[in-house]
This record gives sequence, structure tokens and C-alpha cells, in this order.
Amino acid sequence: MLNVVFYTKENCSLCEDASSLLTLLQNEYAFTIEERDIYTNDKWLEEYQLLIPFVKINKIELNCEQINLESLEGALKQETKSA
Repeated sequence: MLNVVFYTKENCSLCEDASSLLTLLQNEYAFTIEERDIYTNDKWLEEYQLLIPFVKINKIELNCEQINLESLEGALKQETKSA
């Protein structure tokens, strides 16, 4: 099954929106969501602090400015075809 890695933090409205989109898309695509709080890992904090919410779907990476329903669905379609 496809695994989506979702970098997030508490009290982040953009993160909540992205989480809602991912949950919505789980109705159409089979994938799990691995949620990672950037404040629990120094490397994640350094790498993603200015980019969250940040989503990794295999080699596809989407940052806060790129995440929307269309981009997430497009990435999921692409990666479920190649799986």
C-alpha cells in the first residue's frame, strides 16, 4: 500500500487543511498517512520548518505553497499507477 509522509506541527491551519484533503482523498485512493510532527525531530525541524505542511508521496514532494486538492490527487494518481 502507498504510504504518504505528512510533515506537520501543532496549531497550524495550513496543516489542518492539508490533513483534511488527504483524509478526503483516502476515500478514492488506497494509502496510509504517516504524520510526523517536525518538533519531535531536530532534522525534520531544520529541513521542513519553513515548508510545512510538507507531503512526500514516494519521490514526489509538495510543500505548503504547492499543496492543494489537484496537486495531491495528481501525485496519488501518478504513484498508484507506478505501484
